[in-house]
Amino acid sequence: MPGQALLDSILPLMDGLRGRCQANALMSKLTWFQVGGPADVLFQPADEEDLAFFLSRLPEDIPVTVVGVGSNLLVRDGGIEGVVIRLGAKGFGQVEHIGGLRLRAGAAVLDKKLAAEALAHGIGGFAFYHGIPGGIGGALRMNAGANGTETTNRVVEVTAIDRQGGRHVLSHEDMGYTYRHSAVPSDLIFTSAVFEGVDEPREKIEADMAAVQHHRETVQPVKEKTGGSTFKNPAGHSAWRLVDEAGLRGFQVGGAQMSEMHCNFMINTGAATALDLETLGETVRRRVLENSAIQLEWEIKRIGRFAEGQTRPASIDDRRAGA
Repeated sequence: MPGQALLDSILPLMDGLRGRCQANALMSKLTWFQVGGPADVLFQPADEEDLAFFLSRLPEDIPVTVVGVGSNLLVRDGGIEGVVIRLGAKGFGQVEHIGGLRLRAGAAVLDKKLAAEALAHGIGGFAFYHGIPGGIGGALRMNAGANGTETTNRVVEVTAIDRQGGRHVLSHEDMGYTYRHSAVPSDLIFTSAVFEGVDEPREKIEADMAAVQHHRETVQPVKEKTGGSTFKNPAGHSAWRLVDEAGLRGFQVGGAQMSEMHCNFMINTGAATALDLETLGETVRRRVLENSAIQLEWEIKRIGRFAEGQTRPASIDDRRAGA
């Protein structure tokens, strides 16, 4: 169903909705790669209650996709079917000190902001977030980490809303964290979480954050249109090193390129399509497998439809699935 027609069918069910609904919203404006087609409908809830209300009224057969700040996301050129939900800073962007070494953060809080708020309250253990270009919702979903620390090391509990509008409070154990993964069903939308830090001197916290910032600015293409780490690190290996050893530093497909500075980062050099970027990633995966017999796994989330006339890039996953 076209975006405006879908929106017209939804709105009569939503009397009292306070958030904003928009048809055919350009996802290229919401992702760091700055590519991708439109969302049929984009919904930005006013707060957690508004989100629950919307989901409770939304027909079950309408697909729902949740996006965060768009830093680790590749939206395909054909856009996204159904409703895209994006939690904004106004309703989900606050950090609260709730006593001791604990902070409660909304899902739209930037990782870097949580690190800064922890420093402001003299709470250690959050410096790793200072260098992660994303938001807390995504960090909770993918167990984001850096510099030897992961989200799992700080999470106490997580609040989420289900597809029917029900509210859940999940324990750390419920999250089922492993490397760059949580076991929580994909239809649960995280709205906030409680984190617990460690007792550290302010001087150490500041020094750790400065070291993270220096590292990021000197080895990562932070001024480019990028999406952070493209591939997960295989056990016992660094993804960037495997890409480099395969001779793919600076390798380019259309307007998409593996960064010369850090070759586990894809960049949009200015005119890339989402297809360029995905084709680049799949080509790199194939050539790394041929060179090292190691299969890289995507860390960047790829969602949406291919544009009319586009063909999905061949993937080494096709062989495993027998396709």
